[in-house]
Amino acid sequence: MDARSIIAKLRRSQVPTGEELNWFAQGLADGGVSDAQAGAFAMAVCMGGLGARGRADLTVAMRDSGDVLTWDFDGPVIDKHSTGGVGDCVSLVLAPALAELGAYVPMISGRGLGHTGGTLDKLEAIPGVSTQIGQNRLTQILRETGAAIVGATGQIAPADKRLYAIRDVTATVESLDLITASILSKKLAASPEALVLDVKVGSGAFMKTLEDARKLAKALTETANAAGCRTSAVITDMHQPLAPALGNALEVAEVMNVLTHAHYAPLTEISAELGGVLLVDAGMYATADEGRDKVAEVIRDGRAAERFGRMMAAVGGPLQFIDDWSRYLPEASVILEVPAPASGYVTAIDGEALGLAVVSLGGGRQVEDDVIDPAVGLSGIVRLGDKVDKGMPLAVVHAAREDAARRAAEAVRKAVTIGPDTPREPTLVHERITP
Repeated sequence: MDARSIIAKLRRSQVPTGEELNWFAQGLADGGVSDAQAGAFAMAVCMGGLGARGRADLTVAMRDSGDVLTWDFDGPVIDKHSTGGVGDCVSLVLAPALAELGAYVPMISGRGLGHTGGTLDKLEAIPGVSTQIGQNRLTQILRETGAAIVGATGQIAPADKRLYAIRDVTATVESLDLITASILSKKLAASPEALVLDVKVGSGAFMKTLEDARKLAKALTETANAAGCRTSAVITDMHQPLAPALGNALEVAEVMNVLTHAHYAPLTEISAELGGVLLVDAGMYATADEGRDKVAEVIRDGRAAERFGRMMAAVGGPLQFIDDWSRYLPEASVILEVPAPASGYVTAIDGEALGLAVVSLGGGRQVEDDVIDPAVGLSGIVRLGDKVDKGMPLAVVHAAREDAARRAAEAVRKAVTIGPDTPREPTLVHERITP
């Protein structure tokens, strides 16, 4: 077997065998496959697809390209993953809440991809935090705090780590097969007993329509359950940013507002919904409603905040972070309000355009080795249905330079549509997909 013959097979719309996909995954992991060949493979899959069997074979091959973790805890090991959106910082709220309820959460997360932010990039906006943790230290942290949000080491799905970065810069992000294999190879390598998938739909998500989101949710749940992990999915709305801020430090600030000020927001609602489904699949509660209420309770009463503080200290963050978190987060040097060009109601928000505006500010990557500026982004973003008067701020730009701030402000103006009539408020949770 060789990379060229496998890529040629895909070009002819033929699905490689499981053995061929396993060979290719090992080549991604050990360098036997070049960057050019990896990019060609990703493009061929994106254009032609693999089908259900090929998708499952690729997922297992990428999982088995490295270590598969094992655990010995006195509670269930569970996990959550989002397919990507804007202003989506649910993991930072949900992981400590689940740990507070007695679960163990080894959450192996990713960095920004395309227009969406990355959980690891957000955490690393906190001074001192390191998300690259070896397995022994990860096990120790889980015993101490119950939850850890870390990056995949070189030993966890190394084939995905390589392909993930290449997809980001080759316009091959939006592929059902590659998204499924990428998400599940890392998640299944962490050996969770139960997994919930937050599948986003809308202008700020990779899946723009409910039909496409449903296809992805079914592909993910069918593949994961076939691999032996009880998995459900929840399709949630991303026609506007989940939190009213985009950018790494700015999103951490929104998380801390939710955790420390008992601020019930869409971020809380989605966290509780996902947690409820997951806790039922883990056998910890009888109904999703009961689990949802328990998650909301530990967020509301501050226990999740205390747990988050312990999690951050365990990975090098400030010991007193939750007591005075605002002084630790970096701030941009240029702050610019974006005035509304007219009066009316916010009728549409192009979330992808907002995400790309943050990337252009330096808050995301345009090439693989870009260094992210954690301070830049957007805050105070208006919500669908808000009534605005001419000159009122649609958002606030946080930038390193004035010229970058002006360009981002123009992107915000184009991304927000103002009309004369109040739009219908979008449904936050569209549907659950369970095995």
